[in-house]
Amino acid sequence: MKLGLIVEGHGEVRAAPILVRRLTQWLAPEVHPEVLLPHRIPRGQLVKEDELRRAIELTARKVGDEGRILVLLDADKDLPCVLGPRLLTWARAQRANRSISVVVAECEYEAWFLAAAESLRSQRGLPANLDAPAQPERIRDAKGWLGNHMPSGYSETIDQPALTSAFDLEAARRADSFDKLVRDMCTLLGVPIPPRP
Repeated sequence: MKLGLIVEGHGEVRAAPILVRRLTQWLAPEVHPEVLLPHRIPRGQLVKEDELRRAIELTARKVGDEGRILVLLDADKDLPCVLGPRLLTWARAQRANRSISVVVAECEYEAWFLAAAESLRSQRGLPANLDAPAQPERIRDAKGWLGNHMPSGYSETIDQPALTSAFDLEAARRADSFDKLVRDMCTLLGVPIPPRP
């Protein structure tokens, strides 16, 4: 099985495959999908129907008949519960014969790191006593929050893949949008969803 990724950011080009492989190892260690290099489309284009349909078509051809597609992007100021279903409708209208998932991180992908902040203590210069904020998905600038806790600031292209390799996946399920990613990955992989901690 091939798994195609469509992402919006430069950091996700390197981080998303790491995340998908880690989730697969945790949720379905017996499944070994070939995770393709992500297709990156700037957010302004990704949220337009024609551009998303074009990306879905290209990715569908790459993954083949048995392939799966995961679209991953930040909500920014949009409501994930509105944006996600809209994009999924467009994606499925383009390729109803593929298993497709759309996951919208509430505010930013980095909010997932905040939800599991304790597991990132002493990583990439983060403090050894780092605690998760009370409502990690309510922080509008999760990148800035991380950068304020790192001596050299936060670099999306360098730190996002590194932190993706290290954060606690189960702890990150405190973030509703990450829990949706876990549930959607189970569906894409054809395995049961583990209970939420």
